[in-house]
Amino acid sequence: FSDVRPLVETDLAIAHALQLIEEGADILDIGGESTRPGAAPVAPVDEQKRIMPVIEAIAAIAAKRGRLLSVDTRHTSTMALAIKAGATMINDVSALGDDGSARLLAETGLPIIMMHMQGVPLSMQNNPLYADVVDEVAQFLDAACHRAISAGVRPDNIWVDPGIGFGKTLSHNIALLNATARFAVGGRKTLIGASRKGFIARIDRDGAASDRIGGSLAAALSAASRGANAIRVHDVAQTRQALAVWSAIES
Repeated sequence: FSDVRPLVETDLAIAHALQLIEEGADILDIGGESTRPGAAPVAPVDEQKRIMPVIEAIAAIAAKRGRLLSVDTRHTSTMALAIKAGATMINDVSALGDDGSARLLAETGLPIIMMHMQGVPLSMQNNPLYADVVDEVAQFLDAACHRAISAGVRPDNIWVDPGIGFGKTLSHNIALLNATARFAVGGRKTLIGASRKGFIARIDRDGAASDRIGGSLAAALSAASRGANAIRVHDVAQTRQALAVWSAIES
């Protein structure tokens, strides 16, 4: 959704997914509802019309190549259909906020990424406030993990995401990125998604999303150095190269 022309045409989306596999993506994340600031909600039936043909087309290829196929959705009905079609991971910006999501994940035994968001995408950037953003996000994610485990989700299947750009100001985002290690407590797996986000433009020259690759790479390296287990990106080849060179130097 950050692209100049979103990949809403099925053939384009499938081709792009296959390109990302070739570039070295370990996980493909397929979503049919934009959750960027100001985005209106999308009905599950419309979300499913967008994503199901793509999932059905690439699930077998992803499995053969040893890639996880993640579905970016907050709707239980979409999760169920996607899992039936071959999805192997769920990425939920609502942290299992929809009724039945936790039970579904417990029954299927698939990994779940739970993210923090203050408010809803349509209005989340309207003056977000925190007394201590790191503490509050950490407490939210702790509670979400507890709910998931109580519903039967295995602890080793739980990932957390502090939600960079989801109801946060520039200073909030910087504080959360700096505190990446805080969210990996107790061996919990942490995902950071900062790629092309608006805070990069506010730091440097107010560029369009497609002009934020340098800042995205800087955020990825910072997250990796602080223990993030996965980096959610748009520019796979460039990020893998940056991480490979960084890792070679550090080691």
